[in-house]
Amino acid sequence: MPQVTYEIDPAHTSVQFSVRHMMLSNVRGEFTKVSGTIKFDSANPANSTVEATIDATSINTRDAQRDGHLKSADFLDVEKFPTLIFRSTQVVQQSGGGKVTGDLTIHGVTREITLDVEGSTQEIKDPWGKQRFGLSATTKLSRKDFGLIWNAALEAGGVMVGDEVKITIDVEAVRA
Repeated sequence: MPQVTYEIDPAHTSVQFSVRHMMLSNVRGEFTKVSGTIKFDSANPANSTVEATIDATSINTRDAQRDGHLKSADFLDVEKFPTLIFRSTQVVQQSGGGKVTGDLTIHGVTREITLDVEGSTQEIKDPWGKQRFGLSATTKLSRKDFGLIWNAALEAGGVMVGDEVKITIDVEAVRA
């Protein structure tokens, strides 16, 4: 089968993150607006590509004040950098999933990351006759690598916001 194009279904896709807060617990959040295209070549997965755009203004940590701070120039600076963009450069299929390496741009800074992909499902037909598939991916990144350096020292030692950000992505895509 030749390369098949899928559109990411924003209503059934989530990009979630967690980061340490005050060295005590993890704060979790998500971006609620994601779009993009997956071109999958089942005969030669290395020819597959992924492109995704995340609306930075859609960040949601269930706390309006924190979300406002994350949107400010201290962090994402959504007025200058309204989107986060991922473009794959390599796709490697492995048993039960694979790895997708690509360029991630956050806050105007582009760095290479690798997503560990799990359980790419077989395509199914939904009740409306559209072909769909799903997958999950995870990665970790350093927010400082993307110029997100704001922090505050704690009186007891340590810092307010951890550097490592854990990302979990759940994608459902519809054949174009």
